[in-house]
Amino acid sequence: TSSKPPALWVEESGLACFEKRADALVTGPLSKPEIFHSGLNDIGHTEILKRLTKSKSAIMSFWGKHFRVLLATGHIPLVQVEAQLNTDKLDDVLCLALKARSALPKALAKKPIAILGLNPHSGDLGLIGKFEQEILCPWIEKQRKAGFKIEGPLVPDAAFHQNNWSKFSFYIALYHDQGLIPFKALHGFSGVHVTLGLPLVRSSVDHGTAKDLFGKNKADPSSMIDAIKWAAQLARR
Repeated sequence: TSSKPPALWVEESGLACFEKRADALVTGPLSKPEIFHSGLNDIGHTEILKRLTKSKSAIMSFWGKHFRVLLATGHIPLVQVEAQLNTDKLDDVLCLALKARSALPKALAKKPIAILGLNPHSGDLGLIGKFEQEILCPWIEKQRKAGFKIEGPLVPDAAFHQNNWSKFSFYIALYHDQGLIPFKALHGFSGVHVTLGLPLVRSSVDHGTAKDLFGKNKADPSSMIDAIKWAAQLARR
């Protein structure tokens, strides 16, 4: 019925896609409190769908006209980020990035994948954190020796300079705001969220609920239009 909480509609729609009763799922914004009020313990759409499909991974990626970003970690406190970034996690994210390149134009898909450093200045040779030297740089070197085109660790505060946009097929950001602040600042309402790692096609708008615009006919539909187009394109593939 129409009175069903929105989060439960996400569950039902995701299940329809998982069971092949629908080709793709396009979601609008959904507030975190609304999810909890529905009786669910998930923190977002992505976590609902990961649980529903029992997927090992569900990585948020954001696609725009300037560049594309994958988030290595999602809706978690900053204090937990470094502990989650082990080599298995990085392997998983890289694998999904490589698969996602098949949806890009051939010339763009051939470009390397960039990965950002975790700390300011990418650790500054260990002066501002040891993660880059101890974990990230050895992992990057291992991937290069295996034949993968990966660049980094890029200095986070300079990585999204306009001169870099055309150099990479994807950026891998290591935590939520590291990737989404520059993406949303530069794309506004023209970006699209595509969830990677699920056994179904799911795209979404790249913005929040904006409850202050409810009923005023002022909301910008651009991201929803783009999300529907991407869902159709990915479903055909």
